[in-house]
Amino acid sequence: MKRNIALVAGGYSGEFEVSLRSAEQIFRNLDKDKYDVYRIVITRQSWYCEYEGGKTEVDRNDFSIRLDGRKITFDAAFITVHGTPGENGLLQAYFDMISLPYTTCSSLVSAVTFDKAVCNACVRELGIVDVAKNVHTFKDAPLSVDQILSRVSLPVFVKPSEGGSSIGMSKVRTREELPQALDKAYAVHPKVLVEEFIEGREFSCGVMRLGGSVEAFPVTEIRPDTDFFDYDAKYNGLSKEITPAPVDEELSERIRKATRDVYEGLSCNGVCRVDFIYDDAKDRLYFLEVNTTPGQSEQSIVPQQVRAMGKDTRWLYNTVLGQLDI
Repeated sequence: MKRNIALVAGGYSGEFEVSLRSAEQIFRNLDKDKYDVYRIVITRQSWYCEYEGGKTEVDRNDFSIRLDGRKITFDAAFITVHGTPGENGLLQAYFDMISLPYTTCSSLVSAVTFDKAVCNACVRELGIVDVAKNVHTFKDAPLSVDQILSRVSLPVFVKPSEGGSSIGMSKVRTREELPQALDKAYAVHPKVLVEEFIEGREFSCGVMRLGGSVEAFPVTEIRPDTDFFDYDAKYNGLSKEITPAPVDEELSERIRKATRDVYEGLSCNGVCRVDFIYDDAKDRLYFLEVNTTPGQSEQSIVPQQVRAMGKDTRWLYNTVLGQLDI
């Protein structure tokens, strides 16, 4: 019997359109012989199912819809919401309450990894990989510029502690630039992370659990044409993403091992992506962040890596669903 799958996209953040592109890629590749896939879009105003000819509201009491006079419930949710509420654990907690299986990390792990300050502290405690020196400050009780610069040294990155796609993020080189960068980040989230800049090459590695083992994908090197890997670099073609990364096998395996260890150490699940900076002069690998619902559009990094494995996204998405107990 075919299973009913809710493919959940949208969300409340600036990554709304990116999420819809990811959902379209996943929808095209899920096995329609095994699954009836329903596209669910989440906005602040409503949750609705898009179908040919219109849309219908989701009943949030049990996450069901009505089509052609019949009630449809779901066997599982394939979450591809970037940002809140699908990447910070809120949606997962709701699905836990109604006992609906889903494809991502748990609500707790999603919340921990989404908060950059908390995630950095957890990864530092694991002792797997270096973490850049950082400090966090709050909009309602902000640290002064002097207090911040007594704890970290310029240049720094200023970023909202919660959020994605580098929205609200700035690179700050001088003391005078810091207040404006803080205001920009506070506009996205009331907690802000100020992190020392690490000079080096940026790498990204996808990862997922396959049966009883954790599989790290081929490594991608990211070379932004902009000053750093910001929104334009990620989504408007202003970067070069090289997969597999042009590095020797020793460094590639070092990055892949760190990816697996972070994934297991944080109790991640589903498809994730872990980003790093490698300081070649010091031969040190620094953790950047974990993405628990990474982009899945055709040009996104994880699909690139899956193709480099000799597989395709049809294999990826159907494998993810196939591992759920439904």
